[in-house]
Amino acid sequence: MHLFKLSNIVQDYSWGSKTSLMNLFDIPNPKLCHQAELWMGAHPNGCSQAFDGKLLSEIIASKPRDILGQRSYNLFGELPFLFKVLAAEAPLSIQVHPNKAKSELGFARENRLGLPLGDPKRNYKDPNHKPELVYALTPYKAMNGFRPIEVIVALFEEFKIDSLSTEIQSLAVNPTSEQLKAFFYRVMSLWGPEKEQILKELLVPRELGGLSKLALEAKEYIERFNNFYPSDIGILAPLMFNTIELQPGEAMFLYAETPHAYVSGTALEIMANSDNVLRAGLTPKHIDVLELIDNTKFEPIAPQNLLMEPEHNQGRLVYPVPVEDFSFDIVTVELVTAPQQLDSAEILFCLEGNVAISSGNEKLTLAKGESIFISCGAKEYFYSGQGIIARAYN
Repeated sequence: MHLFKLSNIVQDYSWGSKTSLMNLFDIPNPKLCHQAELWMGAHPNGCSQAFDGKLLSEIIASKPRDILGQRSYNLFGELPFLFKVLAAEAPLSIQVHPNKAKSELGFARENRLGLPLGDPKRNYKDPNHKPELVYALTPYKAMNGFRPIEVIVALFEEFKIDSLSTEIQSLAVNPTSEQLKAFFYRVMSLWGPEKEQILKELLVPRELGGLSKLALEAKEYIERFNNFYPSDIGILAPLMFNTIELQPGEAMFLYAETPHAYVSGTALEIMANSDNVLRAGLTPKHIDVLELIDNTKFEPIAPQNLLMEPEHNQGRLVYPVPVEDFSFDIVTVELVTAPQQLDSAEILFCLEGNVAISSGNEKLTLAKGESIFISCGAKEYFYSGQGIIARAYN
């Protein structure tokens, strides 16, 4: 057997939407829970099941070389990606994901210390990195990476954060990664009366006509964050990080060591198979500023470089993912397509319509919101029907 229709875990984190998964994909929510993330994959914190009840991790473990494919098995030894639908009603924490080497070191260190995996003060849940791609299904607001340093300086000056004037001036005259690191550490370490004074300066009512377009956009994010997390230092983040609103069908990539936050909207998210998160604000959860700083790359990202441009290939949008852990396509299916050759295991998620997947004598049909796991041992498969499929593979 090579085709497995999946039953997937829905994570009910407090920031999740009560209606988005239900409205977009007919996923029931009779108790109106916060349906934050639909997980498709073999991660132990939310492993998918085949419709016969067997865990996807067990299916893979039964014949890992055949199911994952020899190349993927040699590189990773497990399904190397986790595929999600993410539905945010409230902002997620500002966060950074460590790179592979530091994840391995941090995971081993916390294991030696005897910290249980479920300990709220644990930083490393596994030894893997977590680069990720986001593909918007609705308008999707987020922050991604540091703004150019001159823009950070201009925004702090425009918002008249006088209590940080010395630090802002130092950044202006020395616009380097090291100075940005020092500035970010200073901001993230604020506490007590000093923090309250700076947030008071930030939140002073302002005439809208006196603010630049970029400052107005930052102000919108600041006010939203303040509604959810008053007195949280993360309210200052829109002055430092690029703000972006993806439109449906747009995508962006988030590298390890890049600060980011998801603010609102629903999207597909594919990432390396990891749950490592270092938090920097907009959260009641554990924050470790020194560990966060040690795992952050202080390199600004030009805002025009945030969006990914897919390659168009015979009804398929292929996104140029710069890591080996996963690849991502959007496939428009019209009637019967040419065979898709397999070089790894795949997960397909139906976004629209009804699409049949067939391989040899096996055939399964997907409606919107349904997903399927395909073993590499199938060697090839066919699409038929009409619809749109999101394809995760490596």
